[in-house]
Amino acid sequence: MFIKEIPLKERPRERLMNNGASYLSNEELLSIILRCGTKNKSVEDLSEDILKEFKSINNLKSATLNKLLEIKGMGLSKSTIILAMIELCKRIYFNNEDDPKKIFNNPKIIYEETKYLFNDKKQELFYCLYFNNKQQLVGKELLFIGTVNKSITHPREIFKYAYLYSASSIACIHNHPSGDVKPSIEDITFTNALVEIGQIQKIPIIDHIIVSNNNYYSFQDNGKLNNR
Repeated sequence: MFIKEIPLKERPRERLMNNGASYLSNEELLSIILRCGTKNKSVEDLSEDILKEFKSINNLKSATLNKLLEIKGMGLSKSTIILAMIELCKRIYFNNEDDPKKIFNNPKIIYEETKYLFNDKKQELFYCLYFNNKQQLVGKELLFIGTVNKSITHPREIFKYAYLYSASSIACIHNHPSGDVKPSIEDITFTNALVEIGQIQKIPIIDHIIVSNNNYYSFQDNGKLNNR
């Protein structure tokens, strides 16, 4: 059944206006986001196909463009709308880092405020966070997207942005898609090198945090930073 064949008061948009979004099913919410179906498929059928493909609404957060395009009726426009919606939801619920008054003065706060960046990512991402002398965030840079199990960036890129932001300190953070947050030998060697450069540049590396979906490892908390 196409939307236009449904009685007006029973259509998803009208039900949302009359009862509120919380009363709508996942299928109805997707129907509103997609707006319309195709010539041969209603928007509700298309929404149902999406949910069937991902088996649960929770799995939709890991959707990729290629996976969405495999669903009949999901062209580039509709697929990018879904991906934009997913990313926006992540930012709304997990990203509070843009509050200029927030103090990032311990590893747990840094992890909690930035973990959305790594949620369900299949590649290693390497970010640097730049702070002023009050430990307030003045800049954030994604410096490398790696393979499944390896990320590489050059120290000069890290400190280049520190000067651009007039930063007083830096925290590095990257993910291990495997879920094991224990630092590798390469992680330790790289961190030690950054700490030494930070001492020379007078811009200390205050932490290097390795994250998974549900856990993190802090070099600072584990006494692995050799800042003097």
